[in-house]
Amino acid sequence: MKIPGLDVEFSALQAPVPLWHARVTAQEWCLAASAVRERGGRLLALWAGHATEVIANGVATTRASAVFVSYVLLEGVFWLALPLDYANGAALYPDLSGLFPVAARMQRAAADLSGIQAQGARDQRPWLNHGAWAQDHPPLLQNPLALPTPVPGALVDYPFVRVEGDGVHEIAVGPVHAGIIEPGHFRFSVVGEKILRLEQHLGYTHKGIEQRMTQMAPLDAHRLAGRVSGDSTVAYAWAYCMALESATQTTIPPRAAWLRALLLERERVANHLGDLGALGNDAAFAFALAQFSRLREEWLRNAKAAFGHRLMMDCIAPGGVAVDLDRGQVEPMLRLCDALQVEVKRLFDIFEAHAGLQDRLLTTGRVTPALAAQLGLTGLAGRASSQAWDLRCDHPFVPYTDLRVAMAIHKNGDVAARVAVRFEEVFESLRLMRRMLQELPDGPLRSDVVLGADPARGAGWVEGWRGEIFVALELASAEQGHRILRCHLHDPSWQNWPVLEHAVMGNIVADFPLINKSFNLSYSGQDL
Repeated sequence: MKIPGLDVEFSALQAPVPLWHARVTAQEWCLAASAVRERGGRLLALWAGHATEVIANGVATTRASAVFVSYVLLEGVFWLALPLDYANGAALYPDLSGLFPVAARMQRAAADLSGIQAQGARDQRPWLNHGAWAQDHPPLLQNPLALPTPVPGALVDYPFVRVEGDGVHEIAVGPVHAGIIEPGHFRFSVVGEKILRLEQHLGYTHKGIEQRMTQMAPLDAHRLAGRVSGDSTVAYAWAYCMALESATQTTIPPRAAWLRALLLERERVANHLGDLGALGNDAAFAFALAQFSRLREEWLRNAKAAFGHRLMMDCIAPGGVAVDLDRGQVEPMLRLCDALQVEVKRLFDIFEAHAGLQDRLLTTGRVTPALAAQLGLTGLAGRASSQAWDLRCDHPFVPYTDLRVAMAIHKNGDVAARVAVRFEEVFESLRLMRRMLQELPDGPLRSDVVLGADPARGAGWVEGWRGEIFVALELASAEQGHRILRCHLHDPSWQNWPVLEHAVMGNIVADFPLINKSFNLSYSGQDL
């Protein structure tokens, strides 16, 4: 497989979705980016690799590293690796932010974690590092087999972009908020109540997950993956396990694949129910919050009864699943799906008929299809702006190959469209789950996952409720102890946080909570 216009042959990775890998030169790196952009492809993820330390005469020298990127084309995901050499203690690679604006923050995160800089990048401010470590001690360059000694850096005053002009003033919100949510700083430049510009500063929930991954056994790390962003625990665990199964050439049993999909759709419904209630509340329609909270609570209690955990954490494991669905749970779950369908349809009708609510939702926080395509908006927010992409439809794998998912797509790109996508996806997930419960195949729950003697790589790609989650995994050889050399876990919030800055422009400050909730992006998922 090749990227048209690039004379590089990619090798296929074994996975239920189309994934290819190749090593490239710096020139090929730039040619690939241009070719992908010309064909309407998207940048999925960018991350830095691990460094190699060579000890000579008692002195450790960092000799080589790599930067990786993955692109999405109609054919699937193309994973490119660009090996780098350190010169004078630094490694540089060509900047991609001119072609893909979403690359800017990924490149800044790579610099914070690995010390690898994008040459010529306009924005080189720290992103994840708020002073927790010194700039010359990036976490991923420390010894992965030992807990590093903290080397604190200096706290700096983050240089926000200033907007000047008559009547312009700034409103600072966060990082600590009034609600029980994760921290993030929002700096508004406004005239009166009208928002001229929003700039975000995140990274406050940095947990060192990617460094911790290099200290974990490959067969255990799915539990940490499932804790990257708690509202997407199923999607992250599945993506990690798919990457591990890809690296070890493991095929999971059919029953396990169907159960994984059932868990994933349950997670999608739970989050959409919560968001629909919160969106109604942010538009001063507290009735919606009360009703959707009640429905979500009943849904989570059913998950606890069926799978032992309200959020279904640790239910997906390497080679399959760690839980089974008891036959006695099938009928109650089907009845709950039917009852939820009726109640959500009734609430949908109320939303549609409520003139005051629609006045708040329509035209608010609009992202045009053209802007969405330019900035790489993805997931449910992308589908609300005519970005017709859903992995379950475009590259379906078992059981989605049999279920034929109907994609929810809208073109207005406003809060109302993002609400409509959520309603439609709830109805579609309920349909899918009924089919899964009625057609769930018998058989084993797990296959053995055997780590090979040689180094290996694999990738996982799953459509979570927010959007596509991607995991890239590199494993060491048996001689090196079968450890994880590098595991990058990518959340769709990387793509969508920058778009939120554009969505609020021209709106009033009081509408920001509503617009923000309509995206409902993860702080934790991109603060690795």
